[in-house]
Amino acid sequence: MTTIIYDKTEKGHQEIQTRQHHLPSRLRSLLVLVDGKTSVDALLKKIAGLGLNEESISELLQQGLITPHLTQSTPQAEAATLPPITTISSVTIPANEAQSALAASPTAILAEGESLYQALYNFYTTSIKSSLGLRGYALQLKVERCASIDDFKALRQTFLDAMQKSKGPDVANSFAQRLDQLLTLA
Repeated sequence: MTTIIYDKTEKGHQEIQTRQHHLPSRLRSLLVLVDGKTSVDALLKKIAGLGLNEESISELLQQGLITPHLTQSTPQAEAATLPPITTISSVTIPANEAQSALAASPTAILAEGESLYQALYNFYTTSIKSSLGLRGYALQLKVERCASIDDFKALRQTFLDAMQKSKGPDVANSFAQRLDQLLTLA
């Protein structure tokens, strides 16, 4: 099955960081939700509550803030997104295997050709999305403003505090261990 997903362009990332293009707040909210992993159908479900629709996505596309990608979705890939799953740097593995996979080799958490910056961005984004949902909107904005690995390091405690408040100390500790392994690669 072919699925369309949208990802931010460089202009889109620039808008999140600088507000240079003066995007209306509702469209800016949509732009923040575009992550390069969520299908159009799932994105439309998320934005329906905000009063946004396909026309809103088209507007971001016309302004050059997002770009479409076609992906092939398999039944195994769709099943892999169901709980309990832990996503680490774009590699989806069952939660009970996550700890042993990380302990085996810290460099294994970086996908081939993936930079540490991208790995940290992916970690924060997927963790916020899967654990906090829309409650993590403000935190996701902070992730979008990160321009360096040092910015991600500075965001660590805020991220962990939000996880502890929302999911409890055990989940927060699990995220802390995974995040610290990424940060030690810096």
